[in-house]
Amino acid sequence: MKTLLLLLLLLCLVAGTGRGEFAIAENGRARCVVVVDPAASPPEQTAARELVAALRQITGVGFLVSTNTVAPEHAIVVGRGEAASGAFAGVSFDTLGSEEFVVKTRGTRLLIAGGRPRGTLYAVSWFLQRECGVRWWTPWASRIPRQPVLKVGDLDLREAPAFEYREPFWYPAFDADWSWRNGCNGQSSRLAPEQGGRITYQGFVHTFYPLVPPEKHFAEHPEWYSLIKGQRSTNHAQLCLTNPKLLDFVVEQVRRQLYASPGAGIVSVSQNDWHGACQCDACKALDDAEGTHAGTMLSFVNQVAERIEPEFPRVAVDTLAYQYTRKPPKTLRPRANVIVRLCSIECNFREPLDHPSNAAFADDIRGWSRICGRLYIWDYTTDFGHYVQPHPNWFVLGPNLRFFQEHNVRGVFEQGAYQSHGSEMAELRAWVLARLLWNPRQDDRALVREFLEGYYGAAAAPFLGRYLELMHGASAGYKLGCFASTDGPHLRFKPLAEAEQLWQQAEAASAGDPDRIDRVRLGHLAVRHAWLARWSQLRGECAALGATWPLSDSRQQVADDWMAVARVNEGGLTPERWAARFARESSE
Repeated sequence: MKTLLLLLLLLCLVAGTGRGEFAIAENGRARCVVVVDPAASPPEQTAARELVAALRQITGVGFLVSTNTVAPEHAIVVGRGEAASGAFAGVSFDTLGSEEFVVKTRGTRLLIAGGRPRGTLYAVSWFLQRECGVRWWTPWASRIPRQPVLKVGDLDLREAPAFEYREPFWYPAFDADWSWRNGCNGQSSRLAPEQGGRITYQGFVHTFYPLVPPEKHFAEHPEWYSLIKGQRSTNHAQLCLTNPKLLDFVVEQVRRQLYASPGAGIVSVSQNDWHGACQCDACKALDDAEGTHAGTMLSFVNQVAERIEPEFPRVAVDTLAYQYTRKPPKTLRPRANVIVRLCSIECNFREPLDHPSNAAFADDIRGWSRICGRLYIWDYTTDFGHYVQPHPNWFVLGPNLRFFQEHNVRGVFEQGAYQSHGSEMAELRAWVLARLLWNPRQDDRALVREFLEGYYGAAAAPFLGRYLELMHGASAGYKLGCFASTDGPHLRFKPLAEAEQLWQQAEAASAGDPDRIDRVRLGHLAVRHAWLARWSQLRGECAALGATWPLSDSRQQVADDWMAVARVNEGGLTPERWAARFARESSE
């Protein structure tokens, strides 16, 4: 009797775990067929093709794709439709958000599906990553594990991204396939309709003068532009946002733009990229009453949004809380169809945004989050003055995105180095940001370590991990802005000498791997850039310390070595012109 009871208990425990096995491939053959509904959307068809191609790479076998309304036994059902509804009764497809997905096993079938347009693509991507170990580090580097025997346990996952708008604005992130595979959907993602499309702006930012060009309208309507020190001006100025005729004109301009761009879901009505708010009596009175120049800005944008809403009910009007408009108003509230993008440009990016050094910005995000239903963030993750220079902000990316999520942020634009390849740790930031934009609750330092090992290789990764910690530690107490100088404490001789040694060790460790040695050498450019840019100062620091110079004594030779792998424009210069500045030997 005891034996029978123990057997029954064991059976209950096994049943309770729910861990069956769904076989995808074994013994050199496919164990299931991939089913797509005949009425599948183009992105769902793309998702099925991508799944089949990846599974072939993983297992080494081909898979039959069936266009059918009935799922046979032993099937992977991709996307919504009759086959999915029939085999997975009870799954509420109609309640899925446009980017939400389900991955679910039931008996001998596996469902990989999502909302439209992008949900099923994300379902396929996340299945391949979580269950098959696939990674897409960059558009040119991935990990596709070889698994001749591929099985998965019971799955019952329903997931949606943390933010509705997700854009890591780094050059490697613009590639369309990389974008959807890593869950990005922003304006710069080159996603075609069959790849799920993207969230599209009409006029992305700083649209006042594009909407009301001064060269066309100032002569006839000077009253539409800022009154500054008693004079109407267009010189680093804005618009007079309390002028009713200007409002009528801008509304008409917005209407015309939206009719010309029917795919746009957001239209920008936002300030120019400088100060110059209007000081006329009406504008000043409203701003004074609201305690911020966001008073006139939000009042104007709300009126535009109200006027276009009947005609364009699915379009939101986007504006900025930027520099002089960053502080939220006292009483005004954004309409439901208004997006406010709060910008962090003044912050210290060495520290998280909830650090005391960023207290003013933290107060502003708290204020906006209380009054704005669609709060977006324009964040800064690079050094615009020196794209190739070491910029130790790697360890604030996760805390900042968690901070955004905690304050009800709906969309995030992470501005990086966007003109070309080769910027400092661009590949790492793009991938880590993409992962965190989907789910900021992940361990960001673990993601950094994973990328270092996957992209640079297990041999080089320990040295590069120590390099990141070194630069982070050396920059303690320094305000790391997004236009950083070349004399930060992490760019002095001692930390740079240690950094140089770590990169040289990483290169030596990667010597037998042609792909990864190239990636390490490209990453090494950031430290070499600092040596070249601060050569004279660093020579002096080295002499004062009685230390050994870790490079060639020839600045020209170091510049030539740098040029051998350089692939980026620096400060508007080509690599050749940038390096040519060091043609004259320096012994200073």
